[in-house]
Amino acid sequence: MRDVLFAERVYLRFIETVNQGSSPYKLLNVLSNLSHIRPQVEELILRLGEPRQFIQVISGARQVGKTTMARQAAERSGLQYRYATADGPTLQASAWIEQQWQAGRILAHESDELGALLILDEIQKVPQWAESIKRLWDEDAMNGVNLKVVTLSSTPLLMERGLTESLAGRFELLQLPHWSYSEMRDAFGYSLDQYIFFGAYPGAARLSKRQDRWSRYIRDSLIETTIARDVLLLSRIDKPALMRRLFDLGCRYSGQILSYNKMIGQLQDAGNTTTLAHYLDLLSAAGMMTGLQKYAAADVRVRASSPKLQVLNSALMTATSGMKLSQAKADHEFWGRLVETAVGAHLVNSSYSGGYRVYYWRDRNREVDFVVETSTSLIAIEVKSNRRRDALPGMSAFKQTFHPTRMLLVGGDGISVEDFLSSPVQRWVN
Repeated sequence: MRDVLFAERVYLRFIETVNQGSSPYKLLNVLSNLSHIRPQVEELILRLGEPRQFIQVISGARQVGKTTMARQAAERSGLQYRYATADGPTLQASAWIEQQWQAGRILAHESDELGALLILDEIQKVPQWAESIKRLWDEDAMNGVNLKVVTLSSTPLLMERGLTESLAGRFELLQLPHWSYSEMRDAFGYSLDQYIFFGAYPGAARLSKRQDRWSRYIRDSLIETTIARDVLLLSRIDKPALMRRLFDLGCRYSGQILSYNKMIGQLQDAGNTTTLAHYLDLLSAAGMMTGLQKYAAADVRVRASSPKLQVLNSALMTATSGMKLSQAKADHEFWGRLVETAVGAHLVNSSYSGGYRVYYWRDRNREVDFVVETSTSLIAIEVKSNRRRDALPGMSAFKQTFHPTRMLLVGGDGISVEDFLSSPVQRWVN
């Protein structure tokens, strides 16, 4: 029944677009956006089909498809739904939530036993949003109003604060990561080299044939918007210029280990290491870049280690580099770091829902690119972007010290980079 309803709505959207006199390209875009279904959509549909019990919270970076996912799930669920977003040029007042909620209640009263659905996008931008939602949700529970609620946020850190402080026990979290290679390949026909260079932003995929335009889009619409509206606007940042320079540094040195003291020297700033670590956490929460910690038996040594900078989408690294794809391929050192960055992003993005943690390891001049720790296993991963297999003293030393469950070579004469990026990480770590 749900698939029939979805097909009917796709048909109506198509006819509406035809009647508007849109170009064939827009018609194709409408169909492709509706037809590509991420795995998390099916999970959300299952949850929406259950009796009203939890607020469903979808969290993830900008432009990973949160809104599309929510709409696809709503269309397929068979529920009447209302969508509203707080992502306007100015902050919405807390009364905005109540106005949207009242409209959702009207839908619920007019609907059958399935109830209705309210989707609130970028909800964390409304002051006291968590308190307002708690009050309204509890009122509906007391009065038997069958209104199901989905909230979306591109600032996971701020969303989590509201959830844990006011909505404990009332929500389920669904983390939406950056797109994988297999998703970009199936949806947009990306080759492996295109995915490594252009990254995983679906909204930018059709601009990749004009690389100057693509780079401007990534810088202006994604990087600047995320920093200005998601990080600086909603978090206390005493040194915004330092935050921006830290992001630029992370893009230039992605895949490399850099101590906080060296960062301060590179940034030419009098800030302290605690400030840099805090800013790196904020950038990580915004889905832009993170600092992997060194694997060690003692947690205190892990926390005190120098971070390995890692962007979470390789487009952030290439769009700020000024290079074309052909130039990046010709620069073997840069391409090698880009391949390692793509592998690292695949591991880290999957870790949010995969039940494992990602580290690196180094002892003097011996290094392991990535270390994956699950509840039952320890996996060492080395990345090689050429066909020649060099000696791997880091892997040998790590094996002698920690006795990992498995050691993997990605690239060279090991697992192909394409095979590794095409598969769920669980295939390699379980």
